[in-house]
Amino acid sequence: MASQYQNIIAEQDNSICIITIQRESKLNALNRETLNELHHALVDALKNADVKGVILTGAGEKAFVAGADIAEFLDSNHNDGQNMAREGQSKVFDLVNQASKPIIAASNGFALGGGLELALACHIR
Repeated sequence: MASQYQNIIAEQDNSICIITIQRESKLNALNRETLNELHHALVDALKNADVKGVILTGAGEKAFVAGADIAEFLDSNHNDGQNMAREGQSKVFDLVNQASKPIIAASNGFALGGGLELALACHIR
């Protein structure tokens, strides 16, 4: 199940899918690409009959997820920001919250803004 992504690592350990947000230099902040990768990895894990549960974590020791990557908003207007938030909500947070398999947030540091929302969407923290 190990898949190649730019911002996350998704790997299967027996019946558990471990998804690690791999943006340590940005405190694992969520940008559009990371949200898309999370969506695809979660859909794959939830469809896989061999996967019984998912663990979400962040790389490093400082942060689980430090919210949205503000740098991505510098060239955006208000509507772009709202659209990204809405898209992240439906493609990731709602998917996590409504998943038929348990999803655990293994918080290893800061969980700020959208990172706290992501942790709260998980079934266990």
